[in-house]
Amino acid sequence: MPPAPPPRVSVIVPAYNAMPELTRAITSAMDQTLGLDQIEIIAVNDGSTDGTGAELERLAHGCPALRVVHQENSGCAGRPRNTGLDLARGDFAFFLDSDDYLGPDALRRMVAMADENGTDVVLGKIASVGGRAVPRAVFSHNQPRTDVFSSAAYLTLGPWKLFRRSLIERLGLRFPPYRNCEDKPFTVAAYLNASGISVVADYDCYYVRYREDRSNLTLVAGDLVHRMDGIGLCFETVARYLEPGPRRDRLMRRHVEWELCGPLRGLLWRESEEDARERFYPRFRHWARTWATDAICRQIDAPDRLLVHLLRADRFEDVMTVARNAKEDARRGHVVDKGRVYWAHPFFRDSAAAVPDECFDVTDRLPVRHRLEGARWREDGVLELTGHAYIEHVAALRPGTELVLRRYQSDRPEVRLPTTPRPAPGLPEDGRYEMAGFTAEIDPATADGGAPLERGLWNIYLDVRAQGVSRTVRFGNDREGGEATHPRPRRVVTGPEGRATVVTPYFTPYGNLSLDVGQVAHHLDAPCQVTGAAWRPGRRGVLVVSGRLTRDAAGGEGAGLRLRAESGAGAVREARARYVAPASDTPSDTPSDTPCDGDTPDFTVRLPVRRLSKGLWTLTLTMDGEEETMDGEEGDGGGDLDARAAVVPRFGSLTGTRWLRFGRPYYAKPLAWGPAPALAFEVAPVKVATAVRRRLRRLRPSRPRFRSGLRLGSRRGRGGRGASPARGRGRVPAG
Repeated sequence: MPPAPPPRVSVIVPAYNAMPELTRAITSAMDQTLGLDQIEIIAVNDGSTDGTGAELERLAHGCPALRVVHQENSGCAGRPRNTGLDLARGDFAFFLDSDDYLGPDALRRMVAMADENGTDVVLGKIASVGGRAVPRAVFSHNQPRTDVFSSAAYLTLGPWKLFRRSLIERLGLRFPPYRNCEDKPFTVAAYLNASGISVVADYDCYYVRYREDRSNLTLVAGDLVHRMDGIGLCFETVARYLEPGPRRDRLMRRHVEWELCGPLRGLLWRESEEDARERFYPRFRHWARTWATDAICRQIDAPDRLLVHLLRADRFEDVMTVARNAKEDARRGHVVDKGRVYWAHPFFRDSAAAVPDECFDVTDRLPVRHRLEGARWREDGVLELTGHAYIEHVAALRPGTELVLRRYQSDRPEVRLPTTPRPAPGLPEDGRYEMAGFTAEIDPATADGGAPLERGLWNIYLDVRAQGVSRTVRFGNDREGGEATHPRPRRVVTGPEGRATVVTPYFTPYGNLSLDVGQVAHHLDAPCQVTGAAWRPGRRGVLVVSGRLTRDAAGGEGAGLRLRAESGAGAVREARARYVAPASDTPSDTPSDTPCDGDTPDFTVRLPVRRLSKGLWTLTLTMDGEEETMDGEEGDGGGDLDARAAVVPRFGSLTGTRWLRFGRPYYAKPLAWGPAPALAFEVAPVKVATAVRRRLRRLRPSRPRFRSGLRLGSRRGRGGRGASPARGRGRVPAG
C-alpha cells in the first residue's frame, strides 16, 4: 500500500501550563477550511503541571490529525518548536502559540498565496484580542510577492507565519534555547533566504492575546538576562547574510532601535550597579560600536542617537544617567537656532558633557501639522485653497509657507506659489500657532511663471516655514469633509489659442491632494464607457480594452475613438478602436473601423504594451480632431487633447505580464492612477541578476556544510569559541 501523501501544513504548537487558552488554540487549527486531510497538528507538551497534557490527549482522542508529544520542561518555547519541526512532514510549517488562535480560513488563504506566487514565507494579518499591540503597516494591503526591502515585513519578526519547510531544512534552521528573543533570529534568517514573501492582509488570520494570568513568556521573561543572547544573535544573523552597506543598515536600524536602545533605556538602570557595569554594559557597547554605523545614527531619533554616542565613547555613568532620566528628559522643550531645531536635553551644549549638536538635532523629525479646510473654484477659474499648517514646537511667527506643485515623473522645475497668512484660532498651545492659517491660489492658466500648467498629474506639497525652519510635506490627507474640499472637474481656458483643458483636483489613495491637468481625469463629455480591460489570449503584452460608446458618440463621431497611452516623459502611443455590432443585432464577428447603426455599438481596441518604452504610461480613450498618429507608433506627445475623453479604469482582475524584448525580459505592472483611479502601467526590464538569484534559491539543493553554522543558537552560529567568521551574502512591538 503506497504511503499517504504528506500534509500541506504542519501546525506546531508549543504548550506549557497553557490552560484554559490551549483548547481554543488547538480547535482553531482543527476547524481550518483547508481540511484536516491537508493538516497535521503537532502539539508539544513542555512539562506542564496544570492539566495541559491531559487536555491535549482528550483533543487527540477525537482527531487523528493531532499528534501529542510530551517532554520534560525546557523553560522556553524554542525547544518544543524544534521538537515539532523534527517530526513535521508538511510542505509548510506554521507556529501557533498556545495563547493564540487562527481564523477559520487562515491556512487555506496563506497556502494559496504561497502556491500562486512561489514564495517561501507568508504573513497573515494579525488581529489583537484584549488590546495586545499588533503590527499594522505591513497589513495595509495584500502583497502577492515582496521582500523585506520593499515592504514593512521586517517590523514583524514573530514566528506566527507560514514557512516553506524546504527552506527551513535547507538552512538547518532551529530556534535557540532562549526564553526571550528566540524567534527573531529564526525569522530574520528565513526572510533573508526566502525566494519571496507574501502578505495576506484582507483576512484576520492570527489572533494574539495575553493569558488571563498574564503568564506569557514575553511578560515573565522580559529582564535583560533573558534578552541578551537573542539580541546579539539578531545582529549576527543580519551580518551573516548581508554585506555592509545601505541594505544591511536598513535592517540593522530596526535592531539598533528596538533590541539595543529600547532595552538599554528601559531595563539597564534597573539592574544592580555591578551587573549593569560588568555583565550587560560591555555587550551594549560592543553592539553600538560594531553595528550602529554612522549612516544608521543619522536616521534614528535623537534619544537613540545620544545613547549610541555615549556607548561608543565608553561613558558608562552618562549612559546610566540618560537611561534613568529618559522619561523626564523626553518632555523637555526645544531650541531653535539658525534654522535648526534641537532637543533641549541637559547635555545639549553643556561643555562638561561635550556631546556634538547633531546628537540633539530633531529638525527633520518634528511633526508637521496641516489641514485642508476648503478647496473651491472661483468664477475666474482659480482654485482657492484654505487651511493651516505649522511645525510642532516651532511657533508660527508670520510664516513664509509656500504651495509647491511637482509634476509626476518629470525633472522639470517645481512650481512654487505664495500663500497669504491668516489667523487660525483654536489651535493648541495658547495661541502659539495663531498665524498658522493660510490661503493659496492656483490659476492653471498662469501658475507656471505666467504660463499654463503642462498636461499631466501635479502633486501638491506645502513648504511650511517658521523662524527660519523649513519642512516640505505632502498636503491634503487631513481635511474637512463634504463638498468643502471636493471641487468638481473644471474646464479652464489655457494657452494663447484659448483652448480649454479639464483640470480635476483629486485625492490619491494615500489621501493627498493632486491636480490632473488634461490627463486622465473624469472628463466632462466622456464619449464612451469602458467595460473591460484584459490581456489578449495567446499574445503576451497585448492589452484589449472593450466598452460601449455613448449615444451621442455613436451617432456618427465614434470613428475617431482612440486608446492613447502617454508616458511621464511625454511620449505617446495610440491605437484605433474597432467596432462590433451588439449581440441583439444581426450576428457578426467581423469588426469594422466605423460605428454600427442602430443600437449603441460595442468597441475593442488593442494596445501592444510590449512595445512601450520604460516608464509609467497612463491610458485614456479620446475622441478628438488632432493630427493622427500612426496606429501603434510612438509620437512626441504634441498637441492638446480635447475634453472629450474617458479614463480606462483599473480592473481588479488585471495582473502584470512579462515578455522578451531582444532576448531581455520586460514586465508591465498595472497600477491605479489619478482621480478615477485610472489604469496605468509601469514598464521596465526585469533585473536579470535578481531573477536568477531567486530562481537559484528555489532550485538549489540542501547544502549540509552550512547546517551547523545556521543552526541558530548553536555555539558556532553565535560566534563563540571555534566560530568561523561566516559572512554572507512607524515602530511596532515585535510580533
